[in-house]
This record gives sequence, C-alpha cells and structure tokens, in this order.
Amino acid sequence: MSGYEAHAGELVADCRLRAATDLFAHTWDPVILVGLLGGARRRGVLRTEIGGISDKALTEALRRLLGHGLVERRRYAQAPPRVEYDLTALGRSLVEGPLRALGDWVDAHGDELLEASGAPDDDEW
Repeated sequence: MSGYEAHAGELVADCRLRAATDLFAHTWDPVILVGLLGGARRRGVLRTEIGGISDKALTEALRRLLGHGLVERRRYAQAPPRVEYDLTALGRSLVEGPLRALGDWVDAHGDELLEASGAPDDDEW
C-alpha cells in the first residue's frame, strides 16, 4: 500500500495531501518552479521569461514558495545589490517528479482538457 493510500482515510485540513495540493492552488507557483528548473534567476529575468505575471503576483508566489522551502533566495553583497532565486533540493524533487508527470499528462491530454472546459450548453444545466 502506498503512502497516499495509507492516509486516504485521514484527509483533514492539516494533512500532508492538502499541504501538497495547496501548491497547485495558486496559478503561478508551478510555473515559477518550472521556470527555475534551468538554474538561479533574478526577479526581472524570471518575470520576463514567464510573461504575463504581474510584479505583485510574482512577489507573492516567491514568498509562498520560500515559505514552503521549495525556493531559496540568495543575496549578493555588491553594488548594485543582486538577489537570485533558485530551487532547493525539495523544490527540484517536486519539479522533476510530480510536475514532470503532470506535464507529460498535459502533453497527452491537454487538447481534450481545453475542449472539455468550454462553456457548457444551456441544456446541460
């Protein structure tokens, strides 16, 4: 029995499964994690590479990811000051494991998902 199955009967507000799935509750968190897979990035570079993310959303997401121990912040003492963000070992394991599996699933079924997520017909409701 896997760890997931062993805890299926213990799904409460503070369970491990909820803590893990909360990582996907925020739109930009997985995108930022994948964006950092290539190595450390400065905020401006990360924002440009991602595209479409506001500065506020990027700040909030980085704080959340730092708080979860998935991203680390490195500050370099130089003029002008330089700060970079990078994946921790825990963050890398998330990106290379479950996020990669999700990406593979999206490659295989993304078109079906987008097609099915269209507006429902009035007759369906």
